[in-house]
Amino acid sequence: MDKAENGGDQRRSMVAYEVLLEKILSGELLPGSIIQERRLTEEIGVSRTPVRDALLMLENEGLLVRREPRMLQVKHMDTREYFDNLHIRQILEPEAASLAAQRVATAEVEALEARIEALAASDEPERAEIRATDERLHEMIGLNSGNPQLWRIVQGLRLQTLVFDVKSLPERRQATFAEHLTILGALKARNSDAARDAMFSHLENVRKSIIDHLTGGGASGR
Repeated sequence: MDKAENGGDQRRSMVAYEVLLEKILSGELLPGSIIQERRLTEEIGVSRTPVRDALLMLENEGLLVRREPRMLQVKHMDTREYFDNLHIRQILEPEAASLAAQRVATAEVEALEARIEALAASDEPERAEIRATDERLHEMIGLNSGNPQLWRIVQGLRLQTLVFDVKSLPERRQATFAEHLTILGALKARNSDAARDAMFSHLENVRKSIIDHLTGGGASGR
């Protein structure tokens, strides 16, 4: 196989990976869903090899679990596992935010601020844009932390928490917008301590809101 052909296979595998990841994160493939390889090859328009490569990547990232030798299923993350995961993020992500405050470009922060402010002002913000800005915030912090290994760990943890049963997640849209803007404000001010505190508070508020939601106490933060 020459380099051009190999490169084409890798691109097709990444296309399949991105399509499958989006299906999982958007909820089109819910936790517990059985992966139908043949159907996916038809939907994505590639051969089985790129789809199998993509499925292996998602399995290695913990988003898919193997139930039988030839059966993969979207992972169902239980509540205990979710909180364990979130606890690790509370240790790592505030540090990433602190580091990023000294490195991130002001223009990059302001561009994301404008997107979030527009969402907060909208009566019916698009869910896809809400998720995109959330992903962009955490990605921007991770990439600007100056520690690629730290970002890889956080990114893996975030991907896994995103497959947590959506019915267990309270709607806290406006609270999230406000918390994200607080984080961005600290980044723009290059205040490492404030960025660390803002990220920790954000993750702690997420944790508390889920506990309230699961126990039937407190407001959902809508």
